[in-house]
Amino acid sequence: MDFERKIKYYHDMINKYLSEVFQEKDCLQKSVYDAMNYSVQAGGKRIRPVLALAVCDMLGGDINDAMRIAVSIECIHTYSLIHDDLPCMDNDDLRRGMPTCHKKFGEATALLAGDGLLTFAFEHLADLKGYKCCSPGAVLNIISDIAKSAGCAGMIGGQVVDLENEGSADITEKILTYMHNRKTGALIRTSVLASAIAAGADDRQKKALTQFADALGLAFQIQDDILDCIGDEKTLGKPIGSDAENEKTTYVTLLGLKAAMGKSKNLTNQAVSALEGFGDKAEFLRELADYLLTRNK
Repeated sequence: MDFERKIKYYHDMINKYLSEVFQEKDCLQKSVYDAMNYSVQAGGKRIRPVLALAVCDMLGGDINDAMRIAVSIECIHTYSLIHDDLPCMDNDDLRRGMPTCHKKFGEATALLAGDGLLTFAFEHLADLKGYKCCSPGAVLNIISDIAKSAGCAGMIGGQVVDLENEGSADITEKILTYMHNRKTGALIRTSVLASAIAAGADDRQKKALTQFADALGLAFQIQDDILDCIGDEKTLGKPIGSDAENEKTTYVTLLGLKAAMGKSKNLTNQAVSALEGFGDKAEFLRELADYLLTRNK
């Protein structure tokens, strides 16, 4: 199966699963379920769940176990986007070409929808009846890794560093890398590693996949910084120039556009090199890394 067909295959599987999990509910708290469903179904690149499914396939794991992990991480990612868009954070009106959750449902409901998605993710992960091959011990390790990646040592911690350095003229590349390894990279890393744990990867494989994910996550963020400067708002589905408006230091403002592009390319090459030991089975992941480097949204 070629790359375009395979990524569509993964997207279709993920979207079908999400539509089954987040069906319309008729209850007194319907508004928060509607807001959760609205944000989850808004689409997006689905990179994190795609990574989880692709790693599982490469390692010969059970796709049903990986899907539970993939969708839970996508819920955590979506919660973070809802909260990022709030007026107290980035104050954005558009996400994926649609009104942001707080613009559609109000700030209070959007806040609670994000909380609901985060809580649901761990409820879903902890439901042992939903796994086919993954042992309870492996599930515990997976939950622990995802929790650390989403928490103050990971995504939330990176967001805090980002907020505290807005408008700062003293931010260095070291601080910027520290921030994005957590804010963006942590969920990408856990998408890869949690799926590898579920598939029974050995220590050598987990080390190589961690190197792949770390390089890929940073390259992904740098490409986001580049697109915020030179991308097309209609294609991106969100305003461009928001980093400059919020006085954020990015790889583009720190290194310049040409150097940022070069760094993203070098990191992508590092990610691809980390997959060498997996042979032809890693071809989709190699192509995905190149796809993310050249994306326009």
